[in-house]
Amino acid sequence: MSPSSRDSAAGAGWHSQEPGTFRRLMPAKVEKISWLNPATLWKARNGPLASLFGDPTGHQRSRWVREQVARGASPDLLIERDDPDTYSFMLIADTGEGGASQYAVVPGFLKMSEGTRFAVLSSDVIYPVGSGNEYGNKFFRPYQDYAAPIYAVPGNHDWYDGNNGFMRVFCDAPALPPEPGPKVLSAAWWRGLLWRSPEAVDERRLAEARALRPSPAQRDVQPGPYWAVDSGPLRIIGIDTGLLGGIDQEQGEWLKCVSRGPKPKILVTGSPIYVDNEYHPCAIEGGGTVDDIVRDPAYNYVAAIGGDIHNYQHYPVDVDGRTIEYVVSGGGGAFMHATHTIPRISTAGVTERDFRCYPLRADSLAFYARLYGRRLHLRRFFELTSEEASAVIAERLGIPATRATDEPVTLRMRMVAALLGVAAKPRRGARVRLPVRKIYAGAFSPSSVTYTPPFFKSFLRLDVTPDHLRIRCFAATGSLDQELDPPLEDEFTVKLR
Repeated sequence: MSPSSRDSAAGAGWHSQEPGTFRRLMPAKVEKISWLNPATLWKARNGPLASLFGDPTGHQRSRWVREQVARGASPDLLIERDDPDTYSFMLIADTGEGGASQYAVVPGFLKMSEGTRFAVLSSDVIYPVGSGNEYGNKFFRPYQDYAAPIYAVPGNHDWYDGNNGFMRVFCDAPALPPEPGPKVLSAAWWRGLLWRSPEAVDERRLAEARALRPSPAQRDVQPGPYWAVDSGPLRIIGIDTGLLGGIDQEQGEWLKCVSRGPKPKILVTGSPIYVDNEYHPCAIEGGGTVDDIVRDPAYNYVAAIGGDIHNYQHYPVDVDGRTIEYVVSGGGGAFMHATHTIPRISTAGVTERDFRCYPLRADSLAFYARLYGRRLHLRRFFELTSEEASAVIAERLGIPATRATDEPVTLRMRMVAALLGVAAKPRRGARVRLPVRKIYAGAFSPSSVTYTPPFFKSFLRLDVTPDHLRIRCFAATGSLDQELDPPLEDEFTVKLR
C-alpha cells in the first residue's frame, strides 16, 4: 500500500516528480473560477440575499417535491435497489469546479471504485451557481467511466440556480411553473429586486453531456432533492440543507418518518454536523434539529457524513454509550479549505487522539505558506517545509507532531503560522478569541485555487457487510504514483449489529 501523509512528506505528495494522467481527461478549454472575482460573487448573491431578506429555499423545495410526487415519484422518496447484503459504494462531494483539482481525483476514484454498486455525491455538484448548462465538463465528463449510478444531494451552490440544474439532471424534472409575485414592499419583494433567476437549461447541450454517460447501468432517476435508499442491510438517507444549512418542517417530518425502524442508517447531508471543532446540529424549521434525530437510539444512525467544507475530518462521538461517526468529506475537487486553522480538538468528548483530518494541519500550513509566498513575492519569508510546518503546528497547539520532526521552531516560523491563522493553545483565563479562523475560511481559502500538485483532495469508499461497515478515506494529490495506488488516510469500522 502506498505511504500516506501520516507516514512521510513523500506520502503527502510533496516530493513527487511525475505528474498524474488526469490532465488527459480534461477538456481542451477549462473555465478558471476565481472566488475573488466580483462577477463570480455577484452570480452567487442569492445566499447573502436569503440571509438578509428571508430564505425561500423551503418553499421552493416543497414545490419541487410536490411536482415530483404528482409526476409519479413515491411520496416517501424511496429509491428502490436490489443490492446484496455485502457490497460497496463510493462517496464524494464538492466536486464541480471543472479544473485540475477536480480531475486529479478521478483516476484514483475510478481505481478504488472497482466493483462498487453506486456512488453518492454530497453537496455542491456544480460551481459557482449550479447551472444546468455546466454539467458537461463538471459532472458527466469526469465521471464518464464510472460504471454505476450516481445519486446526489444539492449543496448551497446548486441552490444559487434555484436547484433547477440539479433537478433537471438528477430527477429529470422540468422547470417549476411561475408563481404570482410577492406583495410590494414585503421582504420577499425587496429580495426579488436583486434575486438571480435560474438559468434556462439548454436541452441540446444537456443531451450531449448525458451522452458521456450513456449506459443504462449508469443512470437512475432519483425522486427528489432529498431521498432515502434501502441498500442491503443499510438505509442511506440524503437531506437537502439548501442555501443556509437548515431544513424545512416538511422535510423534517419526512426525515423522522424514513428514519423509523431498526435498520442501521447513514445520514448524508450538505452541511456537516461536527466541523472545525464546532457543533452545527442543523435546525429544523418549527423546532428541533437533524442531530436530535441522528442521536435518538430508536432511529439507529451509525454515521452522519456531510460535504460543504472542502477537506476531510472525522469525529467519533460517544452518544450514551454508543459511537456515532461524524464525518466531513468535501475534498472531491473544489478549492481546499484550510485544516491548519482548526484549533486543538475538544468537542463532544473527542480529543486529538480520536480526531483525524486530511490534509494534515502541517501540510495545509505548508500549502498555504507556499501559495502566499509566491503570490506576495515573499517566498523567503513565507514558505515553510512540511517539517517546519509540522514543528510549529505542534508547538502552537500543544499536540504531538503527526509526523515526527526535530526541526527547531524559529521566530519566522511562528510569525508565518500566526499570519496564516494557526490557532494558539488557549491560555488559562483567556476570554477573547479573535475570529481569525472564520475570517481565513471565508476570505482566504476560496482564493487557494491552484493548478499545481499536491492538491490534497479525498474521497470515501464504504464497504458493507451484514455485521460491519468499513469506511476508508483515500487521498488524491495529482501525482502519478498516488493515482496508481491512492494513499489511505483514514480507516474505521462500524458495527451494524
